[in-house]
Amino acid sequence: MADPWYVSLFKNYAHHYDNESFTRGTLGECDFIEQELGYDKSLTILDVGCGTGRHTIELAKRGYTVTGIDLSEAQLKRAKEKAEREKLNIPFLQADARNLDFEGRFDAAIMLCEGGFCLMETDKENEAILVSIARSLKDDALLILTALNGLFALTH
Repeated sequence: MADPWYVSLFKNYAHHYDNESFTRGTLGECDFIEQELGYDKSLTILDVGCGTGRHTIELAKRGYTVTGIDLSEAQLKRAKEKAEREKLNIPFLQADARNLDFEGRFDAAIMLCEGGFCLMETDKENEAILVSIARSLKDDALLILTALNGLFALTH
């Protein structure tokens, strides 16, 4: 059986990803995340669909304990290289967001910029991601996510 379309896309996209225009907002996005977390550096954060680690690395530089997960081996390789250059020890794990095995380990999760949620082909797969993230979070944890507006893409 062939890989899903997003596996081959991100395999060839890893070295170009960080040059995309939407990545210029990383600092502001991390400012927002910090504000929502109340600037509490003791919180553990799961970055779902971390890609090349742009949010994971920036939040780690700011003092947070962050774990990045992604399905793409190529994206994770790039994330690890970037973290090593920054001398950061960040766990980057290859994992399917639909089936995480963290059981109440994290205080917060982020899923930004097509971090899995917008790449799935069915509502059932998207629901599986949300259920899996919920299982990974402690009680009263926070989930910050972005979702694409398909109608906007069709009309603009």
